[in-house]
Amino acid sequence: MEFLVIEAVVGVMFLLYLFETYLDLRQYAVLKLPTLPLISQGAISPERFRKFRTHSIDKSRLYFVHEFATTLVDCMILLHNILPWLWKRSGSLVSCIGLNAENEILHSLSFLAAMTLLSQIFEFPFSLYSTFVIEARHGSNEKTIGQFLKEWLLGQCISLLLGAPIVAAAVGIVQNGGSYLVFWLFSLLGSVATTTLYPRFIAPLFNKFTPLPNGELRRKIVNLAASLNFPLEKIFVEDGSGRTTHSHAYMFGVQKKSIVLNDALFKQCRGTDEITAIIAHEMGHWKLNHTVYAFVAMQHIVMPVQRLLEFCMNLLSRSSEFKADAFAKNLGYGRALRAGLIKLQDCNLSVVNTDPWYSAYRYSHPPLVERLNALDESMKKSS
Repeated sequence: MEFLVIEAVVGVMFLLYLFETYLDLRQYAVLKLPTLPLISQGAISPERFRKFRTHSIDKSRLYFVHEFATTLVDCMILLHNILPWLWKRSGSLVSCIGLNAENEILHSLSFLAAMTLLSQIFEFPFSLYSTFVIEARHGSNEKTIGQFLKEWLLGQCISLLLGAPIVAAAVGIVQNGGSYLVFWLFSLLGSVATTTLYPRFIAPLFNKFTPLPNGELRRKIVNLAASLNFPLEKIFVEDGSGRTTHSHAYMFGVQKKSIVLNDALFKQCRGTDEITAIIAHEMGHWKLNHTVYAFVAMQHIVMPVQRLLEFCMNLLSRSSEFKADAFAKNLGYGRALRAGLIKLQDCNLSVVNTDPWYSAYRYSHPPLVERLNALDESMKKSS
C-alpha cells in the first residue's frame, strides 16, 4: 500500500513537471520573438532588448536542465526510499560522535543537516554556472570566485545556526504533546522571526550598509513618508554593485521601518523622482497592508499542493503589485514610476516578452509590460 502511494505521488509529480514544462516551452517561444511589445517600443533601445533577450534565453535553457534534474532526483528519492535510508544513517552518525541516537531532536537535526548538505551540493554547480557563465557573459556579475565561495559557506553556516534551534524547539513541541497545528504555527513564527532578523543582523555580513546622505533624494523620501504617516526610521544605501549590476529597493522592520536602496539604482535612474517613485510603490505595500506569508512542509509529498499554494500566493502578490503601482500613481508619481520601472528592467536584464499563461503561473511580480499597460490605462482614466 505504501509503495502504491509513493507511485501515485511520483505520478502526480511527473504530470506536474509535464504541465510546467509546457508553460516553460510557451515562454521560451515568446522569449525568442525578435521584436519588442508595442508598449515598450521607444522606451527600450533595440540594443538593450537584444541583451535582455539573449540573457533570458540563456537563463531559460539552464532552467530546463535544472528542472529536469530536480524532478528526476525527487522521483528517485521517493522510489528508492532514500529518505528512510538517510534517516537511519543520520542516526548512526549521531551514535558515532558519542551522542544518543534515541534522542529524536538530535536525530532530526542530523537528518536535516544531511538533507541540507545534499541539497546544497546538488544546487552548487547550477549556481556556479549561473553566476560565472550566464551572468558574467552578460556583464551582470562582479563577484570573484573567492567572494562566491565565501558567501556560499557563510550562508550555510548561518542556515545551520539559525535552523538548528528552531528545528529542535519544533520537534520538542510535538514530543511534549503539541499538535501538528502548534508545530506549524511555531515554524511559521520562526520563519517570520528569521525574515525580520535577516536585514538587521545577517545581510550586513554580506553587504555594507551606509546611511543615505543629506540631499534632495533624502528630503523627498522623508517628506513622502511624513505625508503617509509612514514610520520611517532609517534610509540605507547597500553596496550591491560590487557583486552584481542588478538593482533593487526594499524596506524592513515591524513597527519602525527602514528603507534600503541598492547603489546600482543611482547609476540607472536619471533623477531623484524616479527613485522616489519606486519607494512610493514600496510604501504602497505598507499602506495597503500587503502581508503574505507562506509555509510549506513535507516538500516531496505535498509538492502538488505546494504548487497550488504558490500559484494562489502569486495571484495575491501580483494583485498587490498592481495596487501599489496605482498607489504611487495616485500620489503623482505615475510618469516617474513608469520611467523607474523601465530603468529597473534595464538594470536587472529582466524578461520583456512574456507568455500570459506562464506569467500568471510563475511570476509573483507582474512583468514590465503588464505593469506599464496597467499604469497607462490608469493614467488615461485619470486624465
